[in-house]
Amino acid sequence: MNKSVVLAEKPSVARDLARVLKCKNKRNGFFEGREYVVTWALGHLVTLAEPGDYAPEWKEWKTDILPMIPDKIKLKVIPKSKKQFNIVRNLLKRKDIDEVIIAADAGREGELVARWIMILGGWKGKFRRLWISSQTDKAILDGFKNLKPGKDYDSLFYAAQARAEADWIMGLNVTRCLTCKFDTQLTAGRVQTPVLAMIVNREKEINEFEPVEYNHLIAEMTDFSVVWQASDGSRRIMSSDKLQKIKNECCGKKAVLKKIERKEKKKKPPLLYDLTELQREANKQFGFSAKKTLNTAQSLYERHKLTTYPRTDSRYISSDMESTVPVRLKHLAEGRYSGTVKKILSSPLKLGKNIVNDAKISDHHAIIPTEIKMNPANLSTEEKQIYNLIVKRFIAVMMPDCKSQILTLVFDIAGHIFAAKLKSDLEPGWKILESEEDEDESLNIALESVKSLKPGQSFNIKSLSCKRLKTSSPSRYTEASLLTVMENPAKFIEDEEFKKTISGGLGTPATRADIIEKLLYNFYVERKNNSLMPTSKGCELIRIVPDILKRPLLTAQWERELSLIAAGKKSKNKFVENIIKNTEKLVETVKNSKEKINISDISDKECPVCGKPMLPRKGKGKNKILVCADRRCGYEMFPEDKSGGNKMKRTGKQRAIERNLVRKYGKDNREQGGTLGDLFGDLLN
Repeated sequence: MNKSVVLAEKPSVARDLARVLKCKNKRNGFFEGREYVVTWALGHLVTLAEPGDYAPEWKEWKTDILPMIPDKIKLKVIPKSKKQFNIVRNLLKRKDIDEVIIAADAGREGELVARWIMILGGWKGKFRRLWISSQTDKAILDGFKNLKPGKDYDSLFYAAQARAEADWIMGLNVTRCLTCKFDTQLTAGRVQTPVLAMIVNREKEINEFEPVEYNHLIAEMTDFSVVWQASDGSRRIMSSDKLQKIKNECCGKKAVLKKIERKEKKKKPPLLYDLTELQREANKQFGFSAKKTLNTAQSLYERHKLTTYPRTDSRYISSDMESTVPVRLKHLAEGRYSGTVKKILSSPLKLGKNIVNDAKISDHHAIIPTEIKMNPANLSTEEKQIYNLIVKRFIAVMMPDCKSQILTLVFDIAGHIFAAKLKSDLEPGWKILESEEDEDESLNIALESVKSLKPGQSFNIKSLSCKRLKTSSPSRYTEASLLTVMENPAKFIEDEEFKKTISGGLGTPATRADIIEKLLYNFYVERKNNSLMPTSKGCELIRIVPDILKRPLLTAQWERELSLIAAGKKSKNKFVENIIKNTEKLVETVKNSKEKINISDISDKECPVCGKPMLPRKGKGKNKILVCADRRCGYEMFPEDKSGGNKMKRTGKQRAIERNLVRKYGKDNREQGGTLGDLFGDLLN
């Protein structure tokens, strides 16, 4: 009987698939059953070939060999994953295998993982696609009943392929050119560089900001206070002379109520979470990094089966999921929101366009709870926090609007307008789930004292006081605010026509967390409390890179083109050709640059391994460390130990090199003391 190979992206997913598909025979690198053989990748098993795999001279970091543009992009097995790749390839060669079922993550990157393995594994036969958004047993079984033809996802693969090749061609060439030209380890990319530019430009705005002082004039009455305002509604009094003049004119006068405006305000529930919105909220509420939120959401989806696929850009569910909503709610009716959920379920559910919208779903729907009941004992603190956000939002979208009344009181004092806004919650609606502060402190006044007010009434003024204030500089980006501008960079694009039509952001929901982490890893940005602050190295990189690479316009255009490739509306080859042309221009611009790099935050110490300068950085806790400016070296050093000397920390890579040297050149080719010091001692003796 012929069988199908089911190719999962990770061993943990493969175990779940094998259990559901009754593949009970565990072998080395796969599970086997009567109909299926379930195996796995380890993330990626295959990657793009390194420059040195094309030509020996491309191993060297020299500007005269740039740009490196291969005639045809090659693939290679990742060395550390070679064992598992060989297992998968041997399965694909078995005579009883007549089909491959791709069960990698249902997205662009998951498609790439599987297709590259199939290409290098030599598979040219039939294949189908498992496309599911949750990892519950029911979702898996339903998915296998509705497997899609593999060819339906060819365009998605071409988009993933185009993205990978573009990052190789542009990233490697520009990175090498910058590093060789300025003799400092520098990296650049089509997404990370414009994101870094936004952080650097914000820091420049902060440093150049000059605060302006202004005043508020406040009239205190028995039950409330009112603030002076100009005819255009502005409350700022810029001139001290004007402030004193108004104060003198109002002193000793009565406040006459001229107008009462009552306005009912409705606030609809927020939409369901996509990944970016979940990352923003977790950063605001818990200070989580985007990467931490993604990893936690991935664990809830993959390990605990409590939530749906997290790497989504949609905030809606599809019409065919409508029938599953009551079941999902019932499993939440025993938790902390039981009273609210039971009230929702007590009447027929009416799901509007703010929840169900097929037109606004591409690959995956919004992140929502599954039908699995949560056991708190099985979750970490972080998992509980993220799960609670998802559950709370899922319940909130089915609740009524929050209704409030805004009361505006307008007074005349000696011919000047003074006003106050008062707020009263009429129906809390979905906000009963929230613990948000009111939007404006001036609204937090009870309305009981003003219910009987009528125009024409006059009031004594207890006191007139001025409040001196200053205009505030722009805030540094937090990960939450940076994710917002990465998602919608239109305000940073000068081309008005393109701004109207832009649909692509900087990166994708699945890659934005890694982009931020890469900026931190390369010392271009540091976290300061919950803010992101550029380092001297990051500022210098933005100063010297070509303008086109740091503008979000080009990157947003490319992201839009990748989306068009995924939709089958654009050619992958034309996209790559365009990337090659841009790379050639960028390399030439860097080669001809007259700029000099000047990193100000270097220490006076040199790396003992490679001689490059050491950079001071924050270590664990409050400790300071020195790190080599060249990431390829990787040496770290503690500035001083208690004895006043330097204490060095070797990287795993350096320790491995040293062990190999000792084994190769030590006495009898054996590891004597295990250090280079022992080896040098042997040589001297």
